[in-house]
This record gives sequence, C-alpha cells and structure tokens, in this order.
Amino acid sequence: MREPKNRTYSSTYAASHAQRARRQGRWADYLLSVGTLDQVTGGIWLRFLSGPEIDELGLTRLEIVDAVEEAVREHGEGRTSFEPRVHLMPDNGGIGHFNVLRGHLDGLGEHGISGVKVVGDFVPNYQKGLPSELAMATLFDPTTGVPLAVLDATMITAARTGAMTTVGARHLARRDSKILGHAGARGTAWWNVTMLDDLFDLDEIRVTSRRPESREKFAAELSAELSTPVRVVATAEEAFDGADVLVEATRLTEPEPLLRTSAVKPGAFVVPYGTVSAVELDLLDVMDKVVVDDWREAQSGRFGSLRRHVDSGRLSPQTLYAELGEIVAGRKPGRENDAERNLFWHRGLSLLDVAIAHLILRKAEAADVGTMLRFH
Repeated sequence: MREPKNRTYSSTYAASHAQRARRQGRWADYLLSVGTLDQVTGGIWLRFLSGPEIDELGLTRLEIVDAVEEAVREHGEGRTSFEPRVHLMPDNGGIGHFNVLRGHLDGLGEHGISGVKVVGDFVPNYQKGLPSELAMATLFDPTTGVPLAVLDATMITAARTGAMTTVGARHLARRDSKILGHAGARGTAWWNVTMLDDLFDLDEIRVTSRRPESREKFAAELSAELSTPVRVVATAEEAFDGADVLVEATRLTEPEPLLRTSAVKPGAFVVPYGTVSAVELDLLDVMDKVVVDDWREAQSGRFGSLRRHVDSGRLSPQTLYAELGEIVAGRKPGRENDAERNLFWHRGLSLLDVAIAHLILRKAEAADVGTMLRFH
C-alpha cells in the first residue's frame, strides 16, 4: 500500500495494513506495503513455488497468451526495462550453458515488478530423463529490492515461448491458416502446437524431430489433447511442404538447412527460433515482413536461428520491418494481405518470464499455494 500524502507512515499504521494483507494471503502486497518486515515480524518472507504447486493452479493457455501479449504491448509502448540475455558457459565440453535474463514491467502490481530468470540449456539431458531446459525465476519489488517469490520457471520458459509464437501468429499469420508444420519436439513444442491449435481452425498438424521415438511420443501426447489430426513425418521437408504456419524449433548442434526457402509459399507465416540455425541464408529474401521480439536482443549472444543473418548484415535495421511490440501496440500494421510471407524471430524476452511469473504469483496468493520462506 502506498504511503498516504501528508501523513507520517508510522509503524502501527504499517503493521495494521501489512497484517491484513498477510491474513488474506496477499504476501506480495504484504511485502510491498512495508518494504521491510522488521517492525512487524522481525523478518522478510517470500513465497516459494515448486513445479507441482504451479501445476495445481490450473493456468489456462489463454491466460498465458494474454499475459504475454500484454507484456509485448507494454514493450511496444516503452513501459518496460530489460537487458539482453547473457550466457554463462561452464567448461563442460559444450554439453550446455546457462542463460541469464533480467526484466521489469511498469504495468504489473502497484509499483511494477522486476525479475531475474536463470535457465540451463543442456541438450543431452534426455539421456538422464531430464528436461533439456530447467529454470528458476525470482521476482522483486522494484522500489525496495525486497524479493517477493522464487519459482520453478521450467514451465514458464516453455509456455512463454509457445505464447510468443502464438501472439506473433495473431498479428502476422493468415486467419484461415489450415496446416501447421512443426520441427522439434522439446518442451516448447507442446506449447507452440497446442496454443496455435487454440488460435486456428487447423485441418492438420505435422510434426517431426530428429529421433523417431521423440516425434512419435510427441504426436501421441498431442493427439490425446487435441481433436485436430496429428501426422508424424520423418523429415522437416515433409512437415513444411505446403504448410501455412511453419515453426522451426529444433535442437541442432551444427547449422543445417532444415527449413528451406523454397518451402515458404505465398501467405505463409514462418517462425524459426532454434538455438542453432536451421534455415538457408536467403530465407529473408522472400519475406514481405521480418519481425523480431526486440532488435537489441536479436543482436546479442552467440546463438539464434538468424545469427548468421545478423552477422552478415542480411538482417539489419534497414531490412527489419518491426519489433512485435510496435505491431501489438498499434504503431505499425501486422499482416495486411493474404499473400504476404511473414517471418517472426523471437529469442525469448525476460519480460515474458516476469509477466507469467507474476500471473502465477497472484493466483498462488489467492489460492494460498506455495511455501513461505524466511529470507532475512
């Protein structure tokens, strides 16, 4: 709660409002209302949310997509702060690395919300029965630095990626898209496909991945969830042939042209976001609009599907049409006709992690889910 104007913010006043928020389970408001809890409880407390506890909250895919779109809108309106991701590269023989993402959204909570996420990217984890990406996020009060929550952000990482793909499709794909071709079966793939199926009245979903057992398992999981027919194909070429929406989400270790430029028909919407390039260098030459999530982010780091295009100058401020936030905020038009070939490259904005983590925190407070931990 904000300090009233022209009034001394006494410890008694602070305590009464803090304790009311605490009794109601609104721990974020509790911390925000006092800034420090020494005068009330002798400590600062935060909420820890595990993966299973987050699953209990029952977030819907639409809730996640809408939260991400609002964060993208704020970005387009200039009401965010964030730094490009940085990579931590342990000496581990190249089996994986960590991404560190930091961001702030003005429009969340009473004072805005700041957050940091660390996510590991270890492709061989499947050999140990582990997800390739495991993540943790922390939310902070930007006016005091008080930590509000620590969350398992593994689901957030996958869901926000699929949601960003879907927000891009809302604005850049044909409304009557019927065939989705998807290469890759990692955790983000589930959210890509299910969220796009929610958006479009699809006739067919084609999926492929490097390992036959992986693509078969992925297709079976999708078929159990969706009514749209899911077809397993052996190659990316088969998945993308004649597709209206083409999503390349592979986990290559060396560049390989899986998504060929010739597969992109008029009216197609293309989303390449694999860690290592799986597209041809001339892909952008056939595009009517090339959109990124953030141009500064697109230029950072060693990885990314269009890294060669940036480094070679093929993707530059002159060839870039817009950041997606500009389109969502209404500053530039999205798709303008059915013949446009449009491409959206998103690298993963920290703002999306913060937005979904905040959504989870609010729902957890309302349901009294999670564990309160003494921080200080």
